[in-house]
Formats: sequence, structure tokens, C-alpha cells
Amino acid sequence: MTTATPTPTPGHYAIDVPRSEITFTTKHLFGLGTVRGSFQLRGGTVSLAEPLTATRVDAVADAASFDTGNKNRDRQVLSKALLDTENYPDIVFSAAGAELDQGGAWALQGRLTAHGVDAPVTFTVTRAEVIGDEIAVEAVATVDRYAHGVTKLKGMAARHLQLTASVRARRGNGSHTA
Repeated sequence: MTTATPTPTPGHYAIDVPRSEITFTTKHLFGLGTVRGSFQLRGGTVSLAEPLTATRVDAVADAASFDTGNKNRDRQVLSKALLDTENYPDIVFSAAGAELDQGGAWALQGRLTAHGVDAPVTFTVTRAEVIGDEIAVEAVATVDRYAHGVTKLKGMAARHLQLTASVRARRGNGSHTA
């Protein structure tokens, strides 16, 4: 993990939605092809604590913003067969603590709710910077779609997605949404 000086000031940071993104890679066609895509964030907060182990993160992504650049694939993923975004419009992440993992990186042990099902997920921080009154954080996680009840199209769509959250957040009192 790369951390620029100075250390972030403990406090409440609002996620800057237009300057943040969630990207993913996964496999399709029985693992022969790679799919890249993204989700847009709706909003969220980072509450940095002292000590950092008490840090809290809450974020919401727009499930219907799923985009791989392939309209037919995206339509199928958004449908009732997979994400069912009409009934489950939000993907929610919440973590109530951070810890140093065995490799010395900060890990956010949290819960991810997608397709109406809550399951554990760990985001590992790969980059963190302080830029004035802002923080820039990049974290990665592996998400098991089966853990969220998204089990159709086995073989055609891989079970796991590799997520990367690139988040900018500004110190302040309220959450910033687009």
C-alpha cells in the first residue's frame, strides 16, 4: 500500500461521486474471455477514526449502471435472470472497521448487499493518499456472485468478479452525491 504524507485527519469524509468509480473484471464463455465493466456510485461516506481500526465506510452503487460496453450482455445482466435491477436497484457496502492484514495492507472487512442478499466481503487497500482536505483510496475485492443468489448462466458468466473501488472523498459534514 502506498500512503502519501501527511496522514489523513480523522473525521467524516463524503465520497465525491463524479470522481469515484467501481470497475470490475470477470471471465465469460467458460473462462475463455475477459469482461471488463463498471458500476457508478450513488454516494457514501468514509468516517476515519483514531485508531484507524475503528474506521467506518458506507457506499451505495447503482446496480442499473452496470456497463460492459456490450448492450446485449448488459441487458441480460440487468434483467430478472441475474441482477434484477428493477427489484434490487442498489448495491450496498458497509464496513465497521479496518485491520492490517498479514501482508501489512489495510483491509476493510464488510458486508456487501447485492440482489437483495447480504454477504461478507473484504476490500484490501492498495493505494491511499491525502490531497489537501481529500483522501484518494483504491481498494480491491473478490465478489462471489453465487453468495448473492445470482447463480444463473453458469459457465457463460464466471462465479467471481474482481472489483476495484477508486474513491475520492472530501472532508466535511454531509454526503456528496451526484
